[in-house]
Amino acid sequence: MEKLILAPGVAFVVAVAAGPPIIRFLQQLKLGQSVRNDGPQTHLKKAGVPTMGGLIFLIGLLVSTVAFVPLTASVGLTLFTALALGAIGFADDFRKVVRHRPLGLKARQKLLFQIIIGLILSLGATNVVGLPPTVGIPFTSVVLNLGYFYPVLVVLIVIATSNSVNLTDGVDGLAAGAMVIATTAYALIAIAGDRLELGLFSLALVGALLGYLVYNLHPARVFMGDLGSLALGGVLAALAVLTKTELLLVLVGGLFVIEAVSDIIQVASFQLTGRRVFRMAPLHHHFELLGWTETQVATRFWLIEAIFAIIGFLGLRNWG
Repeated sequence: MEKLILAPGVAFVVAVAAGPPIIRFLQQLKLGQSVRNDGPQTHLKKAGVPTMGGLIFLIGLLVSTVAFVPLTASVGLTLFTALALGAIGFADDFRKVVRHRPLGLKARQKLLFQIIIGLILSLGATNVVGLPPTVGIPFTSVVLNLGYFYPVLVVLIVIATSNSVNLTDGVDGLAAGAMVIATTAYALIAIAGDRLELGLFSLALVGALLGYLVYNLHPARVFMGDLGSLALGGVLAALAVLTKTELLLVLVGGLFVIEAVSDIIQVASFQLTGRRVFRMAPLHHHFELLGWTETQVATRFWLIEAIFAIIGFLGLRNWG
């Protein structure tokens, strides 16, 4: 029971303590945010704010994990997925802020590495952790055995989740706050399923993210960058796979789904009809252009994510 408090508590303290030196370090390296000209004009003032701030919560997470979380195969696989995707994000951030290429890595480069990481996660879950290649249908006791198609599903989860969290990270505090809610839900799901180590890991991430939010709430002093957002997406994907709630992730991470779908709709509509459905996508930018402040967008979207997370948890069943 003590670890349930110590894991997030220590992660929070470490993240808060790590924040100022990391921010100064990023400033000294001139690793400032590149802002796209086609984004909201109010975001132009964010140019130069340090990015790659995901290091803050990753350090808090790692310290707490080593101190309080049993390093099982499941925890190791979750860490691998997060850090591997974070490495892709680092390369993306590096190209943006050092090479001054606002769009970062090419899409096919990201996709290739995401596919490889997804396959490793799938193989690790089934061959190392020993989980079956099955998926449970939310709100039912139905379990489907996907057999050789299971790795395909896991790859799609990794790609979709990492990119969705990345798209959501466009307003101060939005992605980190939404992840606090989604990861809290997964902590409860893991504990309910007798996966205490994954529950502790999730709570450690919650604490680390709360520490990071000290510096990321509006007006943000640092951004997580793709290093942080892709790593967070990796954590969500791994938790879904390792708690056997792959399809439930659509509900637990409902806000991220909405953000990704809004972007897909916008692109598809413009390419097919030449018209835009939203003033700007992803969806949070649409509401910014309607006059919402960044704080209003973040808090209202957090509420939406909380509703999705509660519904997702209620959809949990013992799928065996």
